[in-house]
Amino acid sequence: MYICNRSVTQLNDLTMRRDVFQAIADPTRRAIIEVIAKQSLNLNAVAEHFDISRPAISKHIKILTECGLITIKQEGRERYCRAKLQKLNEVSDWVERYRVFWTNKLDALEKFLADTEPKGKKNTSTKKTKRK
Repeated sequence: MYICNRSVTQLNDLTMRRDVFQAIADPTRRAIIEVIAKQSLNLNAVAEHFDISRPAISKHIKILTECGLITIKQEGRERYCRAKLQKLNEVSDWVERYRVFWTNKLDALEKFLADTEPKGKKNTSTKKTKRK
């Protein structure tokens, strides 16, 4: 049996930590970001764009807020959602690192294959054919 020394509060803190990757993992949250990126909207106006319940939208909004992709500002009796898309740079940076990694790997593979090609055999895929 696995015994954990963490308290329930510590576990709740761990589960409540969210990042931008969790936010964009859900298609509804991605759609909410897209709607709010165009203009600041109150919660009801956001909910009108979707065929899910208002409480479900509120849950998605809460996650997006915890991830730092939107802020909620109280204006009178209304709460308005505003996009903070700078956090998406984390995703862009992560993707770029892997793009560079895989580009380097594929370039090395291409060089390896070119170096191991038999001397008398030419690559026919890049060879131009002459017409008579």
